Amino acid sequence: MAFIYNLIIYSYHLLIHVSALFNKKAVQWVAGRKDIFKNLASQVDTSKPLAWFHCASLGEFEQGRPLIEAFATAFPEYKILLTFFSPSGYEVRKNYAGADYIFYLPIDTRANARKFLKIAQPKIVFFIKYEYWFNYLIELKKRNIPVIGVSSIFRPGQRFFKWYGRWQLKVLRGFDHFFVQNETSAQLLKAAGISQFTLSGDTRFDRVAEIAGKAKDFPLIEIFKGDSRIFIAGSTWPADEELMLEFIQQKSEKLKFIIAPHEVHPERIEALMKKLPADSLRFSQLSDDNASLAQVVVIDNIGILSHLYQYSSLAFIGGGFGVGIHNILEAATFGQPVIFGPNYQKFDEARELVQLKGAFSVKTKSEFLQIAQYLLKASEYLQTTSKICSDYVREKKGATGKIIEYVINGNLRFARNPEK
Repeated sequence: MAFIYNLIIYSYHLLIHVSALFNKKAVQWVAGRKDIFKNLASQVDTSKPLAWFHCASLGEFEQGRPLIEAFATAFPEYKILLTFFSPSGYEVRKNYAGADYIFYLPIDTRANARKFLKIAQPKIVFFIKYEYWFNYLIELKKRNIPVIGVSSIFRPGQRFFKWYGRWQLKVLRGFDHFFVQNETSAQLLKAAGISQFTLSGDTRFDRVAEIAGKAKDFPLIEIFKGDSRIFIAGSTWPADEELMLEFIQQKSEKLKFIIAPHEVHPERIEALMKKLPADSLRFSQLSDDNASLAQVVVIDNIGILSHLYQYSSLAFIGGGFGVGIHNILEAATFGQPVIFGPNYQKFDEARELVQLKGAFSVKTKSEFLQIAQYLLKASEYLQTTSKICSDYVREKKGATGKIIEYVINGNLRFARNPEK
């Protein structure tokens, strides 16, 4: 099975290079890894101990960010190496000030794993959520370097728990500790003979609570809002936006809209703008003179959506008509009731908030309009659902503290002041 895994890795590497002939994201993926070992060797100061944090993409980075910053505070003598697999993470956070070194992760071959670890020489490693690169894990185990799974989540259908995934399950046993999000994950690990885990919850709750506590101000959005209420549609895809269009065209009194597409390349933004009313503006077009005149603002950049929820009364989160909903906690932490499409079952927070009546799933445009209009008209019910959401986030905080306490207390093969 290891042979098949390595064959898949090499095949993927070939396909991504072919895709780079016509796909912008693939171009970034390839270009970002050019001369990576040379750059890594020239930048990493091996006279200082190093902690390595790996994230798949932007969402996992936001999940791991509270731990990165807590670790840096607790262990100031350590340098931080942050790696990404996807361009959507690296390209947005390549200038993140909380890490000393930020790179793409070289593709998971045995040779790359050995070379990477020889250069970086990490003393401790954190893999965020569900990144399991088996050649790296095998080489880390050989070097006796502690590896921690952060906000890990497991499901019965995953390959580790199938007959053909036994060798991968064996590799998972090499983790020093898993901090898992839910009871299902804990029970799956226990049944598989993995006892080194803690049911800690999800570090995303710590991150979104921090954002709410330090939310940035956007004066032009305040002018746009005026004395109206705002309905935000965040991380949307075209199927999500189809639900919004009829509602926007109704031009409800004292109601304005912000739409933040999941992808913000110019062609995507232009296609959306053509479907919207004439009094719609891109965020980049807003000024003191025109902001109050717009009914719809389309966010055409990345990195501000999580702060914009402070201005809204209700949120729709995209992705539920595709592979799965995006982050609903960024809205919930501001006390925003959330609406989303039907594909949400993989997300604990969505299922739990639906049960608590702080979130609502819709399958059709008519269902969406009915729920959205009711929430906006029934002010007391809106306040109730708002409190449900903010209370839910507040009660779920604390995962980061559990993880960093575990590391500080010396529960690992890990030295606070390692000798070089």
